[in-house]
Amino acid sequence: MPASVQKYRDQLKGRSLLVKKVQVLPIEAIIRGYITGSGWKEYQAKGTVCDITLPSGLRESQRLQTPLFTPSTKADYGDHDENIHPDKCAEIIGSERAEEMSRVALQLYNRAAEYAAGRGIVIADTKFEFGVDSLGNLMLVDEVLTPDSSRFWPKALYKVGRAQESYDKQYLRDYLTSIDFDMHSPIDLPPTVLDNTFKKYIEAYVKLTGNRPDLE
Repeated sequence: MPASVQKYRDQLKGRSLLVKKVQVLPIEAIIRGYITGSGWKEYQAKGTVCDITLPSGLRESQRLQTPLFTPSTKADYGDHDENIHPDKCAEIIGSERAEEMSRVALQLYNRAAEYAAGRGIVIADTKFEFGVDSLGNLMLVDEVLTPDSSRFWPKALYKVGRAQESYDKQYLRDYLTSIDFDMHSPIDLPPTVLDNTFKKYIEAYVKLTGNRPDLE
């Protein structure tokens, strides 16, 4: 932190970030290592993910031969992001920037997936966001490899051909689907749903870091 704020260390510790202003790119860089979620639904219908043709005969939750860069547009608040083909991404942000984004996102995913696998977690897919600083440098922004931006599966329970148990917000999604929630109206979640979601996040954190989070 800058010297001007270091005297406030006790007040700022654990509740502040040093940030840099960038121009956020209007693309979410989604990397899929396994076929699941919206990718699985599209594959069942068309044999593709983001209009990228995949081999026939894949099963739900199967590991892909190589991770895929499957971008989406960043929707306004309340709207849904739109999955797009990588060629469309290049049309939106330029081919060089799109290639750089894809390369960096895949490198990040591969490194994270290897790390997590050694600690008992499968990272099925994840989302990165990027911006460009005043010098034109690509910068990683927003949350990275959290249960909100990724699918974390218990490695010991992983089995091809079915939906997986997870440490991420899929548990909450499943609850909302079970009550036919319209995704727009205000809702009070039952304490058990909140507690179970919280416990899953804590369990993933402990597995990945070896420490318990400081929640004070």
